[in-house]
Amino acid sequence: MQIEARLRQLGLALPGPVTPPAGVRLPFAFVCVRGNRALVSGHGPQNPDGSLALPLGKLGRELGVEEGYRAARLTALSILGSLQRELGDLDRVQAWVRVFAMVASAPGFTQQPAVINGFSDLILELYGPDAGKHCRSAVGMAELPFNIPVEIEAEVEIEA
Repeated sequence: MQIEARLRQLGLALPGPVTPPAGVRLPFAFVCVRGNRALVSGHGPQNPDGSLALPLGKLGRELGVEEGYRAARLTALSILGSLQRELGDLDRVQAWVRVFAMVASAPGFTQQPAVINGFSDLILELYGPDAGKHCRSAVGMAELPFNIPVEIEAEVEIEA
């Protein structure tokens, strides 16, 4: 369990399952395994207890790039937590294939790639330049669910 050991070395903890706001139903799988691929539904930043992490809001209005970078890093931990629960071992992830990242953006905000570097930097730090290398889109959105600043989905290749 090299990835989990690396997380501990970095002082990072995986959050628990997502705790949606009251009255919200989430009738879908957070991770869907098909053959040697795991498709990861959109995740947002979480606290260790599974609740949505603050701050909320749009980049370029309530939040700056550094806050967005931290939110993207927390979102990476959220995705890793879901993968760990589904796969049992994060070392089963052989390669990060594709990442689609959405940033809640105020009009005129164009630094979405700098925000999503918070996700990419952590994945590369944990998995290295070979398994961690991924294709990525980082796009601005007018609104994201629950006023979260970042939502990220992914596809990973796994050891079957």
